Amino acid sequence: MGRVGRSTAAWAKRPSGRLIVPAVIAALLLGAAGAAGAYLVPQALQAAPSPSASPGFPLGAAGGLPSVGQPGGVTGSGLPGVDPNGVPGGLPGGPTGGVPGGLPGTVAPTGAVGATLPPTGAVQTGGRPADALAGWAGTMGTRLGIPVVAVQAYGYAELVLQRTTPACRLSWTTLAALGKIESSHGAANGAVLSTDGTAMPPIFGLPLDGKGGRQLIPDTDRGALDQDTTYDRAVGPLQFIPATWNSYKVDADNNGVADPNDIDDASLTAATYLCQGGRDLTKPEAWWDSILSYNAVRPYAQKVFDAANDYGRRSRG
Repeated sequence: MGRVGRSTAAWAKRPSGRLIVPAVIAALLLGAAGAAGAYLVPQALQAAPSPSASPGFPLGAAGGLPSVGQPGGVTGSGLPGVDPNGVPGGLPGGPTGGVPGGLPGTVAPTGAVGATLPPTGAVQTGGRPADALAGWAGTMGTRLGIPVVAVQAYGYAELVLQRTTPACRLSWTTLAALGKIESSHGAANGAVLSTDGTAMPPIFGLPLDGKGGRQLIPDTDRGALDQDTTYDRAVGPLQFIPATWNSYKVDADNNGVADPNDIDDASLTAATYLCQGGRDLTKPEAWWDSILSYNAVRPYAQKVFDAANDYGRRSRG
């Protein structure tokens, strides 16, 4: 072994050895790196997405913020699937209607899967109540491609309405559909949802100046919400105009401020708005009426239906 070692050392000092030895070492290093990559790279690719922010999902089928993307319009009908009396043929989520995509917990009287609200201690200590749904929302968000913080907000809004307005029987998938069409779940205009649900930077729609098919709504809040003192603009992930927001706003996360750019506040406010007038959203005509009251544009309402239907089906997969 000694003679072999000395011979090898002497050969390595020759011109041929000086070329071959580095090449052999490089080949060994490359082989080791490739072997490690075969195991490590797939694991990295399969890592779960971070629940802290919306990772740049593409804007929804509406092509971004809709031209009349704010609640408060006049109801109507004439959508695909609507009979001559104005009653649609069904609800999103399945061929027989019903409430899709139930939350974890006990079975509600409507046949939809419900859940109990988070303990009041979460509110008293200043925590975000929707965080109680983190486990369920993590699974559902990954399955549906929705930021987890947004799924928490949609689900929590359904739970609150189960307590405050049980006859409405709103499903979180309807709110998720609105969130997708209005702002791609808080990702419009380059925004990202922070861990507390706030869209950063704030989301503002185009000025409601009567151009391009938009409504004409002169400024009503001196720019307090939409930073525009000439015209109103739709604000936040659910695109509320200031007047509607100020009429229905809810502080869902109990931080002392009702903020339309906070997905928690916006979702619960939207849920409250949809359930106004004693609507039962398990009835097709009431569901369509609520969406058209949010935005009285028939193609818009159909996109919401399609998105809610898709989320409802895939949430049960």
